[in-house]
Amino acid sequence: MGSSLSMLWNSSNDNVIDPVTNLSGRQKKLVQNTWSILKKDPVGTGVAIMIAYFKKYPEYQKLFASFSNVPLDELPNNKKYQAHCLNIVTALGSVIDAINDPPLMEASLISLGERHRRRGQTKEQFDQLKAVILEIIGVSLGSKFTPETRDAWNKTLDVAFECLYKAYS
Repeated sequence: MGSSLSMLWNSSNDNVIDPVTNLSGRQKKLVQNTWSILKKDPVGTGVAIMIAYFKKYPEYQKLFASFSNVPLDELPNNKKYQAHCLNIVTALGSVIDAINDPPLMEASLISLGERHRRRGQTKEQFDQLKAVILEIIGVSLGSKFTPETRDAWNKTLDVAFECLYKAYS
């Protein structure tokens, strides 16, 4: 009986749109379910994101003193680089963990945005990173990255980055 009620409750919430995030219950579930795949290898996921970012925008590697002069092909084995990549995946995980608590997500991301703004990172650099993150999520998920899943991730990243950008206002 409990599982029947749970299924009824979950399916009835699938179409409810969160007024803060503009995500439906179904979209939140898609993001959470696919995140469970990506977070199995957090360092690998972060390395894939940042390698793609530096390949697309090589000038940005120079902004990271800890690994600014490390050749791109050596970065995946560099522990300082791996640590930074892990931080990125941890931040993404915090977004997913707080997807049902938008004020918590916002507070966390504003703090992250403030730290990066003080270091000189720009909104443009974050916009470019957001596009790379979405691209790498798609590659990593393969056939599981359906148009519906892509839309859910795109909306989630839009909400997350809008919160982060509040630190730039």
